[in-house]
Amino acid sequence: MSNIQMQAKLEWEKQALAKFNSMIERIPLFHRTIAQQVVHKKAQMNARERGSLQVEESDIVRAFFSEVPLAFYSLMIRLLDEVGFDYKVDEPR
Repeated sequence: MSNIQMQAKLEWEKQALAKFNSMIERIPLFHRTIAQQVVHKKAQMNARERGSLQVEESDIVRAFFSEVPLAFYSLMIRLLDEVGFDYKVDEPR
């Protein structure tokens, strides 16, 4: 099975996807597209690393923490709170 076929079979939990989309909508327009692309890709990678065919909320949160530059950390935390992500378990120490 090719990587493209594997990627097509990866699903997202409905509520996690809704939160992801809501989060992306709140990101300033100038950064929105790149944030969506890199976090989406990393969330899928996180799910695959867990051996899952489904992206879960923790995969998305970990993707935001690993892919969003430190300069935007406080904005990201505020948006994670607004959207209702449970990020404290996955927050880097």
